Amino acid sequence: MFELNVGTVLALGFAVAVIIIILKTARIVPQRSNYVIERLGRYNRTLESGFHLLIPFVDKVAYQHVLKEEVIDVERQACVTRDNIQVGINGVLYIQVVDAHKASYGINDYRYAASQLAQTTMRSVIGQTDLDKTFEERARINEIVVQALDEAAAPWGIKVLRYEISDIELPMSIKDALEQQMRAERERRAAIAKSEGERQAMINVSEGHKQEVINLSEAEKQKQINEAEGRAKEIELIAIATAEGLRKIASATQEPGGESAVSLRVAEQYVKEFGNLAKETNTLILPAQLADIGGAVAGLTEVLKVKPSQQ
Repeated sequence: MFELNVGTVLALGFAVAVIIIILKTARIVPQRSNYVIERLGRYNRTLESGFHLLIPFVDKVAYQHVLKEEVIDVERQACVTRDNIQVGINGVLYIQVVDAHKASYGINDYRYAASQLAQTTMRSVIGQTDLDKTFEERARINEIVVQALDEAAAPWGIKVLRYEISDIELPMSIKDALEQQMRAERERRAAIAKSEGERQAMINVSEGHKQEVINLSEAEKQKQINEAEGRAKEIELIAIATAEGLRKIASATQEPGGESAVSLRVAEQYVKEFGNLAKETNTLILPAQLADIGGAVAGLTEVLKVKPSQQ
């Protein structure tokens, strides 16, 4: 029974030893990772992703690095601007391990070092910038910090990808001053916009009056032209009708009995117009020879006898 127990213990011990050797010998490196191997305390090689065999109790995994992009929160720090205003700034730093050997032996803690270097660089950049520019030139400030950090982190096997200012905290007095400035600027812009609107409205009204006057004058002008053309046409038609009437009268006098008819017509018109004259006024001027109406008619008849060729 005792021999069986000893054999069992030995078998179990051998199995455990085999498992330990396997664990010490076989290593599987995940994707986007690097393992730094030391042999007897000295750097030997860097294992990339995949399956690898090590010498048990001689080789060991000293460092494990992830090659993915890492995000480091840079704590809030107090910075003084060029115009002596203290502001609190915190940011976010994006880094990536590009050389596992340098990241293992170049510095003790590259994450802490990158964070501290970002803070000191940011203080230096803000100290050369006015307060107003810290809001307007965030992109330029971020670029300067990234450039400085990337140059300093190159010996550490680290690539600084981006740095973003996440927040800028101002003193309460500065906030109040900025709010008043912004309020005054908005009021100024509103006043300018209002005055521009009123100016444009006045211009539109004056342009409307101007166009109205032009339209009225054009209408009056066209009216006068139309009236003048109408009067001219009227005179022309009257003249044509008068001439046609005279031609017919002259033709009628050449026919048999025409002269007697003309004489009778002239006498009738003479008596009619004389009667109208008596109706229109209380004062009546009589001709010297009122009874000699026939002589007057005869004189008019003699005028009508004149031929056009004799005129």
